[in-house]
Amino acid sequence: MYMVSLDSSKCEGCGECVAPCPVSLMEMVDGKAEVTGDPAECMGCETCVEICPNDCFTVQEL
Repeated sequence: MYMVSLDSSKCEGCGECVAPCPVSLMEMVDGKAEVTGDPAECMGCETCVEICPNDCFTVQEL
């Protein structure tokens, strides 16, 4: 099981992380990415970690 978290203070609102997430955990809210789905549904693929130019995401194995 994995858990995704987002440091919104680092997010510059590029939106690159939203579409590639296979379980659609992120959405753009007020110009910034936000984890709007259940973070526990994260598959651990780390696509968000790899694609984010500002290192906003952390994926932890629980």
